[in-house]
Amino acid sequence: MTVIAHLSDVHLDGDARAADRTRAVMRYLEELPYDLDAVLVSGDIADHGSPAEYAEARKALVSRHPLVVCPGNHDERVAFRRDFLGEAEPTAAPVDQVLRGEGFVLAVCDSSVPGEHQGFLEDSTVAWLDGVLDGTPREVPVLVAFHHPPVSLHIPYVDGIRQFGEERLADLAERHPHLTAFLCGHAHTAAATTFAGRPLLVAPGVVSTTRLPWEARSGENEYVHLDEPPVVAFHVIGDDGRLTTHYRVVVTRR
Repeated sequence: MTVIAHLSDVHLDGDARAADRTRAVMRYLEELPYDLDAVLVSGDIADHGSPAEYAEARKALVSRHPLVVCPGNHDERVAFRRDFLGEAEPTAAPVDQVLRGEGFVLAVCDSSVPGEHQGFLEDSTVAWLDGVLDGTPREVPVLVAFHHPPVSLHIPYVDGIRQFGEERLADLAERHPHLTAFLCGHAHTAAATTFAGRPLLVAPGVVSTTRLPWEARSGENEYVHLDEPPVVAFHVIGDDGRLTTHYRVVVTRR
């Protein structure tokens, strides 16, 4: 079977709180007695997109498992490329990446929009993803990941800055039946729904948990749980091709 760990929204900002929670999740994955097929971190790596935050991320997001990290709306593409990925001549082009594993493909798209909080896949990214799917045999499942969910999740604040232009992604999914599922972050809550007839699986936030509308209260942190522990998702593709997702709470320790 294929096992992919999925975390999101670490928001490293130089403060010990975000760093401790990120290290706890990465330590938990390192101490597993099983070699994972991939670890996906689906965006908002830095909180402000600064070089210092990406230097912190380079130290924190290290794994013995194959690791793929994509930007989110709090990230800055050039700084992400230069200070996290280590590119000598970084550009502002979308950070699109593919991991081809044994029996699966993980295509990670950059849904960030420079200077904005909502998401959108640039035409070049959609064309790139089409090429990845075309170049993958139909019997091999392809998981497509990005930061922003392309549907509403019934969380007004998040829904206002979701991924737009999603009809192009839906058209692509219709043409490629081996596109197995969509993976994303951004919402800071574990959620599962569908998009284009496929599962859409949302990773919880590491730095915080979004308070759902029916949990809302008045006060400074009305939209955010800061005391909930970080959570990681495990996406499992069985030998029968069926996708199952498990969520695990991670206990932090100093």
